[in-house]
Amino acid sequence: MCGIVGYVGGQCALDVVLAGLRRLEYRGYDSAGVAVLADGGLASAKKAGKLANLEKELADRPLPSGPTAIGHTRWATHGGPTDANAHPHLDNPGRVAVVHNGIIENFAALRAELAERGHALGSETDTEVVAHLLSEAFSSCGDLAEAMRQVCRRLQGAFTLVAVHADEPDVVVGARRNSPLVVGVGDGENFLASDVAAFIAHTREAIELGQDQVVELRRDGVTVTGFDGAPADDVRTYHVDWDASAAEKGGYDYFMLKEIAEQPKAVADTLLGRIDAAGSLTLDEVRIPDSVLREVDKVVIVACGTAYHAGLIAKYAIEHWTRIPCETELASEFRYRDPILDQRTLVVAISQSGETMDTLMALRHAREQGAKVLAICNTNGSTIPRESDAVLYTHAGPEVAVASTKAFLTQLVACYLVALYLGQVRGTKWGDEVRGVVRELSVIGAQVEEVLATMEPVRELARSLADKNTVLFLGRHVGYPVALEGALKLKELAYMHAEGFAAGELKHGPIALIEKDVPVVVVVPSPRGRSVLHDKIVSNIQEIRARGARTIVIAERGDEAVRPYADHLVEVPATPVLLQPLVATVPLQVFACELATARGNEVDQPRNLAKSVTVE
Repeated sequence: MCGIVGYVGGQCALDVVLAGLRRLEYRGYDSAGVAVLADGGLASAKKAGKLANLEKELADRPLPSGPTAIGHTRWATHGGPTDANAHPHLDNPGRVAVVHNGIIENFAALRAELAERGHALGSETDTEVVAHLLSEAFSSCGDLAEAMRQVCRRLQGAFTLVAVHADEPDVVVGARRNSPLVVGVGDGENFLASDVAAFIAHTREAIELGQDQVVELRRDGVTVTGFDGAPADDVRTYHVDWDASAAEKGGYDYFMLKEIAEQPKAVADTLLGRIDAAGSLTLDEVRIPDSVLREVDKVVIVACGTAYHAGLIAKYAIEHWTRIPCETELASEFRYRDPILDQRTLVVAISQSGETMDTLMALRHAREQGAKVLAICNTNGSTIPRESDAVLYTHAGPEVAVASTKAFLTQLVACYLVALYLGQVRGTKWGDEVRGVVRELSVIGAQVEEVLATMEPVRELARSLADKNTVLFLGRHVGYPVALEGALKLKELAYMHAEGFAAGELKHGPIALIEKDVPVVVVVPSPRGRSVLHDKIVSNIQEIRARGARTIVIAERGDEAVRPYADHLVEVPATPVLLQPLVATVPLQVFACELATARGNEVDQPRNLAKSVTVE
């Protein structure tokens, strides 16, 4: 949450920072602000609402041009989305400016201390406390990086901080604890940001910042130290393997539409290079010996939101292909229920950003208990992969829309690969069986392309339901998590009441919700793979139709048994049972996007949501 950009170099710093904020607005859009160092002073502007409000303010009252600037787009935590609470926050003399992502947990005590010393704070935020503390520390030491280290040693919580001081006009200082911050290394210029998307138009060379580190940026260099002042000995650089065009809309009205259309390629890219010359499955960085994996007696998947739904589907594949018991847990609940973990437990942490705070804290708890952790992630260099024993990167490319689409499909592919890898290592899957499933996965991209080419009736249907208040979703087996994902997309985008149910649970309560003309989306399993499940869900469709429901049925092409009971039939290509979510989810993404558009909602930036949840 919250987008941060910092720049020092030879360009107009304000232009660079504003362009970066445009790329990061998906991280928060409650307010935005900038601060520029120029002419021996510090000038700032900030406005509640989206970045366009700030840009209008700057057009009406321009700031001076200078070589150093910071900017922020906010997802509100402390204090409402007002001009006063927007970042940057300044000290009383107006010489220090700070932007912040995260939560300072001991801010109340620090604020009380500052008040006793005569500081007047004008916002409701925890961030403003940091600006005043930095001002005090700088007055004593005369060095912004050292002031930042002193202040960070006093702070509790999860935070990224970026600051500038008018007395050091060619310096930007950043710090991180449990919150993302990445350095972009340029030629005679350097960048700081929450996400590489902010500076990808200028450089693709990046530095990973570790936990509890402070970075000092100048035009000609980058210095990284720990909070204790010791030089960092674990500074790692990496090359970003996508460019600025990948983060643009490419002619689509919304990023979400572009990202839905990119799914065939994203699925194919995630599969690239997974079979080695000997015909064995390989993953990215598996720092867990096969001997340890053979001793695993339980798999626990931790994730949030859409990634949690991917984990629910992974449970079916892992248990079927490896015969290892598997649990899927909401990361936000995981460590608070005192889970039973030991050295023979494998924890799989799924996160698109690699910075999801709930998942990161679950990961750390698992490692404290001795469990091994394997991360599934889309973001190279992020915290969750760095703190895991193994990582499988999805290759979805940048996903800007808040509602996840291509990240979900690539997470599914990655989960299947993990399940197959465990089966291969443990001997529950022979090499030819593994290669057979990978071959089946390799044609999924083309099948997703087929689905996308037939979506106009789904769009028309969505538009016709724009005035409805409720949509229900039903599924069985792996179709049940697909139903949950369909409901989540509708809640996120259309702001409608939407619920996903296991179809077998209908008669245990949810059927009471069925009344005349209520739309019910049903995900039907293949009649070929699990015929008993297919027959049962056809019965469920008959039950809800008898009570007046408007049935929207997603079924395998050629499944004639469901046709008489479908008011609207959406056909998808035939796939193996476990892989059906890869094609069945796509119509639900299109459905939610189109329905939200028909209701006049902002598709890429739904209200109250941010792309990466970096606070608990």
